[in-house]
Order: sequence, then structure tokens, then C-alpha cells
Amino acid sequence: MKTATLPVPGADLYYELRGDGPLLLISQSGEGDARRSSDLVDNLVDRFTVLTYDRRGLSRSTRTDPALPVSPETNADDLHHLLAAVTDEPALMLGCSLGALYGLHLAAAHPGQISTLVAHDPATPGLLPSAERDRVARTLEEISAVHRRDGWQAAMRRIAAFTGIDMATMKTEPEVTLPPITPERVTNIEFFLSNDLDGLAHSTLDAGDVARTAGTRVIPSAGRDSANAWNHRCAEELARLLDVPITHFPGGHNGNTTFPRAFAARLKEVLA
Repeated sequence: MKTATLPVPGADLYYELRGDGPLLLISQSGEGDARRSSDLVDNLVDRFTVLTYDRRGLSRSTRTDPALPVSPETNADDLHHLLAAVTDEPALMLGCSLGALYGLHLAAAHPGQISTLVAHDPATPGLLPSAERDRVARTLEEISAVHRRDGWQAAMRRIAAFTGIDMATMKTEPEVTLPPITPERVTNIEFFLSNDLDGLAHSTLDAGDVARTAGTRVIPSAGRDSANAWNHRCAEELARLLDVPITHFPGGHNGNTTFPRAFAARLKEVLA
């Protein structure tokens, strides 16, 4: 594994590189940092050089001014600088939920930097019809209020329900252990809830931005077990705009962590 820190405007980004082969960038959702999908990466390094990173504000990535909010566009610009630092070739990308939102912004702003983007359960409320978009925004604002009033645990329970995750019945592959709640992870959760949730509620990514991703092969995807969640609707709308079918992956919204072997196998098929 290679680890390094990259100075970018307003922040220092920590990243990791593992494996051998075409470069595959993985952008996580929620509070996920560079090691959130370590089991998934273990099953990809035989085929790809996998790039993971801590978003600014998470874990080992620091911000010059912690008081400034971090927008989806800023996160996308960070990805632009990160990819430019490690390769001069178009890269492959897996964007999970928020990561898919940032990947679409990146593909629209920097044509050709990503050759293929697998947008898994994309967090793209701006692609939904107005009534659905307003409902999503109201729900996210309500979750932010729950966070302020009742704390991160209550807010994360609401987010899990909203994304179709039932912790009581959630299945995993054999021998998969979900990451423990460490102090560092709590700090990341707090940042996600206090910063990224608001940026998501007011996301500006729209059909015009999707049209500007024409230089990238965008693959709308969704978890097989998240069909009733709002992110699945976003995947459907993205697929409609691109006039392509949805590609399904094992598990639900967080299939990349609960079914890492099957998810990796499916990703290899899709990217072949």
C-alpha cells in the first residue's frame, strides 16, 4: 500500500493506493473514509490499482478553515486534483451514494478525466421530479433537525430507514464484520450530518449536468435490496436521462460493505 497526503485548495487530502492494473477510484458515502471498503478493495486489487481517500473533513484529511462548509462541487474538485496527481490517463470510478453525486459533478466539469463511472444508489435529488425532490429535501432537513436535537445516533437511524437499511434484518456475506463505532468514526459521522447532509438537501446537480457527462460512460446502478429507497429512484431517473438500463448489485444501499466479495465480482463484470 502507498499512502500520501495531497495539498489541494483549502485542504490536505489523505489517500491510499493498492493493487496493480487500471486505476479505480472509490468514492464513499456518509462518513466513509479511505478504509471504509477495505474488504471490497481486498477483492479488487488483483485486477485494479484502487485509489481510496478521506474526504476533506474526515479522518486524516484536514481543512484550512474548518468553519467553511464543504459543498458537493468542492468534493468533486478535490477528486479532480487527486486524480490529476496520481495519473494522466482517464480513470475508472465507483461512486457510492454521495460519491456518485461527486463523480457526476466531476464528469460534467472535467470531461475525459473519468472513462467510466459506476453511480451506485446515487444521491442525486436534483434529478427527481419536483414533488419527489421537495420531499427528499424536507426529509433531509428533518434529519438535520433530529441530529441537532437528539444527537447522531437518532439521526443515523432516520438515514438508515430513508435509504432502505434495516439494521435488525440486514444480511451480510459469511465472515463479514461491520466496522465498529470508534471515536474517529463518530467524529466523521458528526461532520457528515452537520455538513454533507445540508449540501445534499440543496444539491444543484440536474439534467443539464448529466448531459455534460457525455465524455464518460456512466452506469446507473442500485442495490437489489434497496428498491424502495429514494436513492433507487435517483438511479432510475439517471438511467432514464441516459437511456440505459439500471445495473443491479448485490445487497442494498451499503452492499459494498455487506457483500464485498459478490459486489467486487459484479463490479469486475461491469467494468470488463
